[in-house]
Amino acid sequence: MSQLNHVLVATDLSTSARNAAERAAYLSKAQQASLDLLYVANPAPFERLKHLIAPGDDLLKRVLDTAGEKIRALAAMLFQRHDIAAGVQVAHGSVTTEITRVVQDKRSDLLVCGAKGQSVARRLLLGSTVQKMLNHMPCPLLVVKQAPRDAYRTLLVAVDFSPSSLRSIELAKAIAPQAEIILLHVYEAPFEGSMRFAHIDHDTLAHYRNVIRKEAVKQLAALSETAGVADARQIVVHGDPGWRIAEQEQELECDLIVVGKQGESALEELLIGSVTKHVLNESQCDVLVSP
Repeated sequence: MSQLNHVLVATDLSTSARNAAERAAYLSKAQQASLDLLYVANPAPFERLKHLIAPGDDLLKRVLDTAGEKIRALAAMLFQRHDIAAGVQVAHGSVTTEITRVVQDKRSDLLVCGAKGQSVARRLLLGSTVQKMLNHMPCPLLVVKQAPRDAYRTLLVAVDFSPSSLRSIELAKAIAPQAEIILLHVYEAPFEGSMRFAHIDHDTLAHYRNVIRKEAVKQLAALSETAGVADARQIVVHGDPGWRIAEQEQELECDLIVVGKQGESALEELLIGSVTKHVLNESQCDVLVSP
């Protein structure tokens, strides 16, 4: 991906989603990409309410009409602040299905959403809409956590040397071509737990870790060369990937983390999925997930 051509914002019209729309406007204007805003209402709860308390009232239509007014107001705000015209669309149905359909219809290069919803259970959003989109991943997904104040300046790209690592670096370059890129690999020495259980002495364990680390340093240098970012800062640390990524974000004052969704094997895919979820929950900055 050399640049963005189309950006889609999936919004529930909450404050967090408004921040996501503003970040999308920043990116769209910088790369002269087209921008669309999408609101999707799940009709099921409104149909239940209609049968329970308002049989003669079309609650879903009222919700969609109100959402239409709000999303047009959001588009007007983006035009006023960022001088970019955003298309607007309101739909009803399965949220994941409708978002995926629009991504495919528009051939979106990037899907943007907020980290929190407007419901009381907004902390659970990462387990619902965002989680479902992570499982489908029709295109890269940017989860916005902060109100945007400027273009991204420092990107932390977490790599595991699977094919998705190269895609993550290319995506980082496309999203923020002027930003500093920091490559991070977090390693956990294979069988380390078994070695501890077998009471392997500390010096032997440290030597084993050092061998793994040296190999990781070589692989990271080769990856950066292949990706065309040989001058990027390269960091190799030992520990739990999810915690270490969030820790390095804080220490390096990054404003965007880029992480891949899956590894090379089915087992790695489960691991990377858990790492991605941890990063989404624990990081303070925005997170960009590469397919």
